[in-house]
Amino acid sequence: MAPTTSRRFAAALLVWLAVLTATAASSPAGGGPGTPEGPSTTADDPLPALEKAARPLRTTEPTGSLTDLRALGQAIGDAALVGIGEAAHGSRDFVTFRHRALRYLVEEKGFRSFVLEANWSAGLRLDRYLLTGRGDPARIMSEEFQNAYLLLHSREYLDMIRWMRAYNVEHPGDPLRFAGNDNAYAGPELYDRVVDHVRRSHPDLLPAVTELYRGPAPTPSVGEWIRAATSAPLDERRARAERTGRVLALLSARPHTGTDDEHAWAVQHATVIDQVARLYAFDFTDPGAVREAMAYRDTVMADNTVWWHRRTGHRLVLGGHNSHLYTASSTPNLPLTQGEVLRRRLGDGYLAVGLSFGRGVVHATEQGLQNPVDEDVRRFEVEPAAPGSVEHTLDRVSHPDWYLDLRTAPAAVRAWLDTSRPKREIGTDFPPPGDRVGLLRSADVVVHLHEIHPSGRLARSAASRRPGRTVTPAGPLPVLRAAARPPRTAEPTGPFDHPAPLGRTSGDPRLLGVGLRAPSPAPLP
Repeated sequence: MAPTTSRRFAAALLVWLAVLTATAASSPAGGGPGTPEGPSTTADDPLPALEKAARPLRTTEPTGSLTDLRALGQAIGDAALVGIGEAAHGSRDFVTFRHRALRYLVEEKGFRSFVLEANWSAGLRLDRYLLTGRGDPARIMSEEFQNAYLLLHSREYLDMIRWMRAYNVEHPGDPLRFAGNDNAYAGPELYDRVVDHVRRSHPDLLPAVTELYRGPAPTPSVGEWIRAATSAPLDERRARAERTGRVLALLSARPHTGTDDEHAWAVQHATVIDQVARLYAFDFTDPGAVREAMAYRDTVMADNTVWWHRRTGHRLVLGGHNSHLYTASSTPNLPLTQGEVLRRRLGDGYLAVGLSFGRGVVHATEQGLQNPVDEDVRRFEVEPAAPGSVEHTLDRVSHPDWYLDLRTAPAAVRAWLDTSRPKREIGTDFPPPGDRVGLLRSADVVVHLHEIHPSGRLARSAASRRPGRTVTPAGPLPVLRAAARPPRTAEPTGPFDHPAPLGRTSGDPRLLGVGLRAPSPAPLP
């Protein structure tokens, strides 16, 4: 998910979140000065070797036999993190294939977590559903997957989450877990969890933490909050980051009390709150700051993924766009990818699976659209891949759908894939100007689908607002102040618009009692 120019960044950070891959200018993946800019004229035609080496996929659907994925399991080997990408956010086939691969890795290789390119707080809510069955995943997705994340609100993701819950019902002692690793939004429950921990374990910090967190905690819908955060003055955004950073520093400096696990989770929640605030503290009118912000976001996603892996001890599948999961950037506007950070930290413990396709239909918004809503999503037909592109050659393999371990591919294939070529990377908007990808340096395994189909859109719940904060760390006064309806006057004359909420509350009773309060020596503060 990322946009094309600093002008678009200045207008809205959301375009960056939504369409990472829509890059107006690009350079060869890997960035080496000697990398060819066009199709190689010396490498042998890779098609005969591709034809022999490609492993056919029986289906991209998650049900049925998984025997055709055994070679994929061999390619994954002992990798702890497997990033399975997508070449378009709004395609059902990439999500169902990832679901199928997850099912195989859970059942055959002991994987136990799925981490998605979604906000950390969204992941916590879905993880709670997986572990306890409490809550409605369709409603959670409706409330969480808005604006830049609206294409995650799909039937395919809901089916995967329900499959994970069904697995947990059958295996209560060995459950699957779900996490989000992104930092565009921190839900109110993160603030509540940090404050609750402070109240229990560090009560002397409670007044300071309560005051520092007053204001940043979101109360409207996810989409409304992100829109407001994006348009806030830069000084206000930086002040928010300063406050969240102070909370993190206060909590991190304290020794563990209670259980180490509780403290570690509280610090991580405070870290994510600070990550969100710092993302919006960049000056998006400065092209240099834009690139720094993009690198920061991908680094944060890698940080959160590694934290989850180490805290749970799980092998995990990481889902996101190709452009984030590649181990080399496909555009100068994204100087550092999540996949590159993971490769540096984990070495061969991270394996990148890149996806491509020949033709099809996707759901997306119009190019450059800011602050997208459901009504902006349309079906777009994607024409067959053009000659000279990565997909044009991959689509000539006779198998409709297939995959290949690039590390063991024949020499002719590796030589051809070592050249940077145009490749379609469709984010939230369409059409994409186009990235250039040196696939051999960007992925370990490639999966190619001949034709893709649009994602199954879900109806949005009526409110689509997340639950408000349930904790009142400073006592009831802040809540009372927020909920109180000030009367215009206590006199019986004049307009009656100010007591209108009282009329709605009273309903239609036969008798209404209105009491009097004894005089107080001093007014309430």
